[in-house]
Amino acid sequence: MSEPRTAAEWLDDVLMRVVRYVKRVFDPQPIIRLELVRILAPLAIVGFMSSRILHADDWLSDAGFHVPAIDNDWRQAVAGFPTLPVWAAWTVAIGLAVSGLAVAAGALTRVSSGVFAVLLLWVALADRLAAFTVSKISPVVVLALFLSPAGARWSVDAWRRKRRDPSWQAPTHVSWGSVRFFQFFLPIFYLASGHAKWDGEWRSQPYLLYSHLHDSYQTWVSWVLANYMPAVMWTVLQGITLGFEVLAPVWFVPPWTRPFAFLWGVGMHAMIGLMFGPVIWFSLLLISLLVGSYGPTPWIQRQLERTGL
Repeated sequence: MSEPRTAAEWLDDVLMRVVRYVKRVFDPQPIIRLELVRILAPLAIVGFMSSRILHADDWLSDAGFHVPAIDNDWRQAVAGFPTLPVWAAWTVAIGLAVSGLAVAAGALTRVSSGVFAVLLLWVALADRLAAFTVSKISPVVVLALFLSPAGARWSVDAWRRKRRDPSWQAPTHVSWGSVRFFQFFLPIFYLASGHAKWDGEWRSQPYLLYSHLHDSYQTWVSWVLANYMPAVMWTVLQGITLGFEVLAPVWFVPPWTRPFAFLWGVGMHAMIGLMFGPVIWFSLLLISLLVGSYGPTPWIQRQLERTGL
């Protein structure tokens, strides 16, 4: 019969487990996670920007309406941000679309992602009146891709390098920070969103989520659910969503709760996209980050490996 462990031995065992878990944070990560974000996120961003790109003259040039500069106002991030001539506005819009699609294809990835990040930052600051969540987080997402080795696999760059040197083998892993950034970004993003909801009316108004179904973003899905789903269920979903976001680090950090957090996040954003019309691009962007950061990727990797890139 084994001797019972002392408190010191028990504490040593706990500390060793914690140390092993922390060390895993700094382990190299499968490159497929980074490449999934590189492929999917720019497509969602360009999709969101497409309605603006089609009206670039009104969106960015001096021919359209822009919020006037208000000096010494903390709510205005950049006072007097310059508008562009019509030809320059169209140049920026076309450059935004081309560079975004080039990042998704992995064509000259370092250059195209740098251009894409700069242009996204420009239009977010120039379009303060209609800046949306996608506008604000996209420069950060693409900057992270620019600072990473994105495009090293399953890309035009990898295909060109393989043609030049048939003996070259594409990497299977990348340094920990290239992937961990997105894995850390998501829980922090949800936590900030949950904090805003907590300080708002999500606790005091039980049918706040239900009221969102009746605005100009309504789709046939939200119309059907608003008419046939019991109203109390919207209060339940409102509470679950608030709990998911406020406690996001609790759900995403432990490995035993992470799969459930991943599934709930994807399901939540899928429903948001189906129920709120133009918000679908925001949902697709967040789903792409979730899939790249936490999704089970072996099947996707097998399919991508068939390309030989």
